[in-house]
Parts: sequence; C-alpha cells; structure tokens
Amino acid sequence: MPQTERLAARRRLSVAQGHLQSIVKMLDDPEVYCMDVLRQIKAVQGALDGAGSVVLRGHLHAHVATASERGDSAEIVEELMQALKYR
Repeated sequence: MPQTERLAARRRLSVAQGHLQSIVKMLDDPEVYCMDVLRQIKAVQGALDGAGSVVLRGHLHAHVATASERGDSAEIVEELMQALKYR
C-alpha cells in the first residue's frame, strides 16, 4: 500500500482510538446520557469505515490494478472478494 494511504489510514484509526477511549470514560460516569454514548460509537464506526476505504483504495492501486501484469488476477480477485465479504 502506498505511504500516503498508510498515513491516512493511521490518522483515521488514531481518531477512532481517541473516540473509543472517550466512550470508555463516558461509561464510567453514571450521569452520561445514552444518546451521547451512541453518538460516539457512530463516530468510531465512521472512522473505521473511513480507514477501511483508504486501505481498500491503496490495495486497488498497488495490487489489483497491476494483477494482470503479474499474472495473479484470479488470486487477487478471490482475495478481494474475501475481504469485501466482511464489509
């Protein structure tokens, strides 16, 4: 994966990590409103989805686009289908 995508995914995952830490602290406080916790959970999901999209784009550019040149198109397609099964 290209370095730019690695850095972008890392940034998004750092954001998700910060939100997760926030959620844990919120759950320790009995006064925190449930909807505020749910909003933070959605923020984590959004950050993870964004990181996944960045990694996928990097994979497409670095590996899928060049698969026919290397002669491993079938393997790359199967690998990609397996990865997308979990999205």
